[in-house]
Amino acid sequence: MVWILFIGIALVSYLVQANLQSKFKRYSKVPIASGLTGREVAEKMLRDNGIYNVTVTSTQGHLTDHYNPANNTVNLSESVYNSRSVAAAAVAAHECGHAVQHAVAYGPLQMRSALVPVVSFASQCVSWVLLAGILLLNTFPALLLIGIGLFALTTIFSFVTLPVEIDASRRATAWLQNAGITSRSDHPMAVSALRSAAYTYVVAALGSLATLIYYVLIFMGSQRDE
Repeated sequence: MVWILFIGIALVSYLVQANLQSKFKRYSKVPIASGLTGREVAEKMLRDNGIYNVTVTSTQGHLTDHYNPANNTVNLSESVYNSRSVAAAAVAAHECGHAVQHAVAYGPLQMRSALVPVVSFASQCVSWVLLAGILLLNTFPALLLIGIGLFALTTIFSFVTLPVEIDASRRATAWLQNAGITSRSDHPMAVSALRSAAYTYVVAALGSLATLIYYVLIFMGSQRDE
């Protein structure tokens, strides 16, 4: 039953990723009504929200766009930074949505930021602890329980990330429309692109939860066998 769940989530994840890549590739060829580049969209959204201490920079890679609260930068991939497409505008506005969250002290973002150091540590060692816990299950079952606890932290982080990403997209799409960046014809494309991106986080969270349940079942099974 558990393996069927894993296969199902893996299949859904593949389909969601393929759909996301397809939409961004398609919408990257559609010019934005306002004619602004991703950088210009980001800078305007920041100004419109009264944010002047955040810098918009270009970063290498594809879909590597992110907001860094540590140094107050909105980092846009090269294909977004200079592009005047619907996809670029949507991505740029979404990342600025995180900057707005930071400026207004959005609760879930603060919670996620607080979890980052702990989750970073957990992510580095959780695989080894889980592996050792399974190998030593009969002699040292507590080790697997420790691994489950570490993995639970990453699962919690995945679910805390969901409202953060969804809210950033909500702020982005509302601003794109209200600021006149998108038109009646291309706004639905921006909404569709960001919705597809949000689905990837949902699938990732569910996949993490399924994996957590799998390890819990292993531990519980070992306890019943004693």
